[in-house]
Amino acid sequence: MEEQHARLVRQLRALMDLSALVNSTLEGSVIRRRAVEAAARLVDAERGSLLLADRDTGELCFEVALGDSDGALKEVRLAPGQGIAGWVVDKCEGVIVCDVQSDERFFSRPDGVSDYVTRDMVCVPVVAHGRTLGALEAINKRHGAFDENDRELLSSLANQVAIAIENSNLYEELREAFYETAEALADTIEKRDPYTGGHTRRVMAFSMAIGREIGLSEEETEDLRLAAILHDIGKIGVPDEVLRKPGSLDEEEFAAMKRHSEAASEILSHVHRLRPVIPGVRSHHERVDGRGYPDGIAGDDIPLIARIIAVADTFDAMTTDRPYSRGRTIKEAVAELERCSGTQFDPVAVDAFVSAIKRGLCEDADSDATLEEGWRAAP
Repeated sequence: MEEQHARLVRQLRALMDLSALVNSTLEGSVIRRRAVEAAARLVDAERGSLLLADRDTGELCFEVALGDSDGALKEVRLAPGQGIAGWVVDKCEGVIVCDVQSDERFFSRPDGVSDYVTRDMVCVPVVAHGRTLGALEAINKRHGAFDENDRELLSSLANQVAIAIENSNLYEELREAFYETAEALADTIEKRDPYTGGHTRRVMAFSMAIGREIGLSEEETEDLRLAAILHDIGKIGVPDEVLRKPGSLDEEEFAAMKRHSEAASEILSHVHRLRPVIPGVRSHHERVDGRGYPDGIAGDDIPLIARIIAVADTFDAMTTDRPYSRGRTIKEAVAELERCSGTQFDPVAVDAFVSAIKRGLCEDADSDATLEEGWRAAP
């Protein structure tokens, strides 16, 4: 009785933990990993797996597999109806298999890839709003054999997992739609200037490379991505004759161009989600020596995101061909960044960018190559 009571307590705790998780995060990878861990703990199994169906092909993919330390199972895909998991998804019915190796539905490749022997399992469908998303497996019972109680518990868990996955998917879709809208808006501004095609995309790629090299947090990285996308949004208020002028700007024209930073902060202030990125957008033309604009702030008073975008933005400007000047090579542009490090640019951001280039970690957003390849090819 004591053993049975302890088992029920463990099972209830596992269900409650997952319920708390469902209500505390929309991060899909966290939900999926914790769900599989809860599944194994819930029914006293050695391992667990979550397989999700590809919406286009119907194939099942190992989204999470406990014990798959090198990610080998990520490469395994089950055709529709293939394997025990495929049967479960196809029939939308849970199953207990006491002797997996002798079951005609068993697909042995995952065992071969992971160097693991599956003896028994309980597998249930993951269903949300009438649509089967995939299958949840618990593999190799530690003590005794899987029974109907295990199947029912795993089904209850799978129901919660399904809701969590659906909520996470909806959040991701909304998040991506938000970014796509921001990119479309930035692209609209960019199309007014025929000489800067792809500028926003490249600045975002360069900024993200710097952010990764510096080690920004997830939240800082999200803000950096948005700020890089929207850094020139204020140019919507710059007259065409200034924005599209093929030569150098006179003093009055340059003053009009400089106002785009302040205009951007005014525009973005109307969108609550974008308020955290306003300092990065507003200050990306500031200099660490205090001689930039629009506020003339210096050093660490300039937001880190703005200091990163300043390096990425200037590098792209230097390496882009214009009607009146040919773009510099990657080495020439890097040399200029390093020459102005500590005066115009933040040394940390410059060093991080140069490191990312030399280590092949900075992609050329206009091709499949990296800037490191251009660096090596340059004289």
